[in-house]
Amino acid sequence: MRQLVIFMILAVSVLPAQDQLKGLVLEASTDKELPLQGANIYWLGSSVGTVSAEDGTFALPYKFSFNRLVISYVGFKTDTLIVNENKFIKHVLQPSEQLDAVKLTSRKQSTMKSYLKAANTFTVSNDELLKAACCNLSESFETNPSIDVNFADAVSGTKQIKMLGLNSPYILITTENVPAIRGASQAYGLSFIPGTWVESIQITKGAGSVVNGFESIAGQINAELVKPLTDDRLFVNAYAGINGRLELNTHINQQVSDKWSSGLYIHGNLREQKFDRNDDSFLDVPLKEQINIMNRWQYTDSEKGLVSFINLRYLNDNTQSGQVGFEPERDRGTTNFWGSEIDTERYEITTKLGYVNPEIPYQSLGFQTALSYHNQESYFGLNTYDIEHTSFYSNLVYNSIISDSRHKIKTGLSFTYDSYDELVNTTSYDRIENSFGGFFEYSYDNLDKLTLTAGIRADQHNRFGFFITPRLHVRYTPWEKSAFRASVGRGVKSANIFAETQNMFSSSRQINIIDSGGKIYGLDPEIAWNYGVSYLQGFNLFNRKADITLDFYRTEFQNQVITDWENPFEISFYNLQGESFANSFQFEFNYNAFERFDLRMAYKFYDVQTDYLSGRLDNPLIPRHRIFVNTAYETELNAKGAQWKFDATYNWLGRQRFPNTDLSPEAFQLGEFSPTVGTLNLQVTKVFSPNFEIYVGGENVTDVRQPNPILSPDNPFGPNFDSNFVYGPIFGSMYYAGLRFKIN
Repeated sequence: MRQLVIFMILAVSVLPAQDQLKGLVLEASTDKELPLQGANIYWLGSSVGTVSAEDGTFALPYKFSFNRLVISYVGFKTDTLIVNENKFIKHVLQPSEQLDAVKLTSRKQSTMKSYLKAANTFTVSNDELLKAACCNLSESFETNPSIDVNFADAVSGTKQIKMLGLNSPYILITTENVPAIRGASQAYGLSFIPGTWVESIQITKGAGSVVNGFESIAGQINAELVKPLTDDRLFVNAYAGINGRLELNTHINQQVSDKWSSGLYIHGNLREQKFDRNDDSFLDVPLKEQINIMNRWQYTDSEKGLVSFINLRYLNDNTQSGQVGFEPERDRGTTNFWGSEIDTERYEITTKLGYVNPEIPYQSLGFQTALSYHNQESYFGLNTYDIEHTSFYSNLVYNSIISDSRHKIKTGLSFTYDSYDELVNTTSYDRIENSFGGFFEYSYDNLDKLTLTAGIRADQHNRFGFFITPRLHVRYTPWEKSAFRASVGRGVKSANIFAETQNMFSSSRQINIIDSGGKIYGLDPEIAWNYGVSYLQGFNLFNRKADITLDFYRTEFQNQVITDWENPFEISFYNLQGESFANSFQFEFNYNAFERFDLRMAYKFYDVQTDYLSGRLDNPLIPRHRIFVNTAYETELNAKGAQWKFDATYNWLGRQRFPNTDLSPEAFQLGEFSPTVGTLNLQVTKVFSPNFEIYVGGENVTDVRQPNPILSPDNPFGPNFDSNFVYGPIFGSMYYAGLRFKIN
């Protein structure tokens, strides 16, 4: 891989240099000017053109003979600019108005797929997030077929996600490309990011970029947060569910000066009611209190090319679960009632500084830092688990081109530091991890058929030693509205066995670590290769827009820390001895069936197998087959900006293999597989004006429930107690209502 990158650099370095015309395309939106991604920019009468990037910027070859520049985007007026000299262009497109003969209208897709990017990346917009009551990031993927969402256990109420058949620890989860959900926050961190704070989500399948680190294996999920400069001056979201959940989100943004803007974001979460619908003596959903505050500062100086963000954040989250009769002050540490409390306190400071050369816009320098302190004190029955995690991350990235804008490079340095202090019952596990690395990424884009991104990074880790992480993404367009992609990449990560599998504490299993001489819990690091191919084809069906996507990904582990549940009385951790792989195939169909009605359907097949000490088995609680259907309809906006929105999502999961229970007494033995399960979610939103709307909805409206989700609930301190055999809903139907109010 190193030789391939060097060869490509040498090959393009001999090409003649071209002058570049750079600029910025914006859209007029009420009283704001917002970056417009995907605008077409080309020289009139030529085949030379490009499209604007996510931040609205563009660059294309300039010649003195080119003097008429066309800028267009569906739903906006097409403008032709006279260009007599090579100077930076800033242009605002105006929305289309009614013409004499034809009226052109356009609706932005809530989930946008790119035909141009090398990586298999799609963007989930804020409109998609509003299709469900996504009160936090873990609930933001219910309407997305590429991400699986399910409960981690029958006690904590925690939702976990999977991608390509692998759990979330194998996904690099970032906020604004800064690693966010890792280490101590791995189990519950997704619930610590309120949904209203998220502006959009970028999901990349397969190997991610080397710029963001070496830990990505299954893919990357990046959440872009709302910006003080472009967010509403005031935003309020209130939510109430019949499961006793109350939430309030408030955004207050203020432009302090011509360069500084500030935002204060406050999230409150309260659930005080106790529910036990299935009469197993355990709470169906935990009691909860959360206060989450972020102060975000944005500095923008366009003349000097400077943009910076400073985020200050505080979180306090308290969760109580267990039996209905459990009272913490009275019963903690006793066998009167089984109960659990998880108290988490977290502080974060993140900074981001970006500089774009005003004279040469394709040259930029970015520097990111993140410092966090995470303290969790928790117990589960008679099991104790405390973790204290201090983390520091920094990343320096330089962007430029080689010869012309078809050949882009990113290079830089990164440093990470993690200090862990864990208490598991009476045993302490302390360690420090740090790594220093450099990376280089080359991108080629001929603006037509081929896009390629090849990256490599080298890191020195205090426990892993020196290692190389190569990654490659290629996109080829064989014909119109198509994209064939292929990727390959390597990932390396630590297995935080206790933080990642905290659901094991809600059982009577004994912990067994088979020490192999490694440097983290006596175990070696996890190393895997990911290979993938995908094909995207857009077309017209009955004169309406449609597209299909087929993709296949395979993850092969060179080493994996196996979490073995096959003995019902213990959980074992050990290094892989043999093979472990995950095959994922997905077919997706999107169709604008009629005006303002969108249909999305997907079928997914998983083949995830591991060589356990007892032999090769399908990984437990992963359905081989999944069917997903989502429909969305909205009425036409009236003169006051009012409309209705209707959304429905159906998920069907095939049978899932249970961990082996043959050694349990007959009363606690389960079959080999779970039943199939299907759930239906609905939401209706009434938009009264651009500033006010209400929504009502239901999750699992068909009231599907898993019977007996907890084994031996009447004897939770006995040897057969286990809450981890969860394959479907526990609570049954859950209905909710809320409102959104904003002042622009």
